Amino acid sequence: MLILLAHGALGWYDDLIFLGIIVIFLGMMFISWFRSRGEDYEQTDLMPESSDSVHHESAERFQLD
Repeated sequence: MLILLAHGALGWYDDLIFLGIIVIFLGMMFISWFRSRGEDYEQTDLMPESSDSVHHESAERFQLD
């Protein structure tokens, strides 16, 4: 039984191009996963939360639960 992934004017080259795109996509996903395993997300946070603003309570503002 012949399994066709893609069909068009290029014949079997369509399948090779399609499989190449899949391999590139999976490779990029693997690389991004591998690089993100060791990330320190608190250190690279763009908006760090300071401890003064969290625990500061005045008469006008209260922390909601």
